[in-house]
Amino acid sequence: MNRKKLVTDSIVVGFALFAMFFGAGNVVFPPHLGMHAGEQWANGFLFYFIADIGLALVAMFAILHAGGADNITGRIGHVASNVLMCAVILCIGPMVAIPRTAATTLEMSVTPFFSGVSPVVFSIIFFAVILLLSIKQSAVIDIVGKILTPALLIGLLVLIVKGFVSPIGAIVDTGVSASEVTVNGIKSGYQTMDVLAAMAFGIIILSSADEKGYTDSKSAAKMIGIAAALSGVLLMIVYFGLTYLGATASTVFPTDISRANLVIGIVELLLGKAGLIIFAIVVALACITTAVALVSSAASFFAKLANDKISYSVFVVVICVSSAVISNLGLDMIIAIATPVLDIVYPPMLVLILLSWFGDKLHKSVYVSSVAGSLIASVLATASLYGMSVPVVDSLPLASLGLGWLTPAAVFGLVAYLVSKVKFQNAQTANAHNS
Repeated sequence: MNRKKLVTDSIVVGFALFAMFFGAGNVVFPPHLGMHAGEQWANGFLFYFIADIGLALVAMFAILHAGGADNITGRIGHVASNVLMCAVILCIGPMVAIPRTAATTLEMSVTPFFSGVSPVVFSIIFFAVILLLSIKQSAVIDIVGKILTPALLIGLLVLIVKGFVSPIGAIVDTGVSASEVTVNGIKSGYQTMDVLAAMAFGIIILSSADEKGYTDSKSAAKMIGIAAALSGVLLMIVYFGLTYLGATASTVFPTDISRANLVIGIVELLLGKAGLIIFAIVVALACITTAVALVSSAASFFAKLANDKISYSVFVVVICVSSAVISNLGLDMIIAIATPVLDIVYPPMLVLILLSWFGDKLHKSVYVSSVAGSLIASVLATASLYGMSVPVVDSLPLASLGLGWLTPAAVFGLVAYLVSKVKFQNAQTANAHNS
């Protein structure tokens, strides 16, 4: 393999992954987290990074290890796999994440300068652009990696460096407990939906690797592995900086300020009106790159699900139109709607991603039972947050950290594993007697 080509392709794909993972949510969540964490901002950043990109990279490498997302979800059965993946794709597609890119662009890149712009008109223009960029499936990675990401990175680094050199305020104790900071970090990491997005991005990243000549699994895994590591380092630097900027704003802005207005306020204090224009462009680029990647991934998935009886292009149009409609709900409303959906969908997918490393060493029943345990726990935990009394959920280990589903998943999986071992041993004994 040509070493120069490997390095070049890894950088392009790594830049593309950075831009796709960074997305709209990752502009607004770290500063908000840092502001509420105050002196404990580093702790909040750590758990945010683990719950977001840490797990997303585990998912990416799991996809490489398994040979595709289908081989991860397929272990719970064809129907259940399709249902789960449809829920995932809808979350990171037209229901939540794609509309959020338009809503974020409107609130952070347009409204501060043109307050009278109609959300409906803007959403039509925004998704017309996304449609044009997404319609040619094979060009998505190169468009994002070669053109959009460098501009995005430069804008972010200028803001972060200025924030370290000239902080806008002192970092103080906000009175928030360490456990609350941890939970907020994990929840904010959830909200980015990057673990779910990794399952979808895997579709176009593997396709791009194949088109670049990495036709065997070993060479593709090497190139994508380097790209994923590069994107992880870049994201760590950016998240660290954005969380720090939020922490310096603890005494500057009211605690009830919206996520979008907090970011706008920080940028204006650091870079002035000119900086606002630059950052508006950065946010727009972040949202466009993510929207393009998500539309392409979702359209590819649904076209494959339909056995190409409905084309990729048709799904691109449908997804853009439906996302345009939902985006008019506004950023905070979309985030509020996303929370319960993500709280339910995330745990089963995380369980499958982690168990996929064991491959065929585990019986299918272990996968099914572990997913069932996590799903039951996540549904009950989400219901308890919305008024339903479920005392057993609150008493689960790690429930205060939003990880109560781990115990049911482990218990259900362990029982299934022991049952499968007993059945296997009984079958061996019966065969020995028969022979």
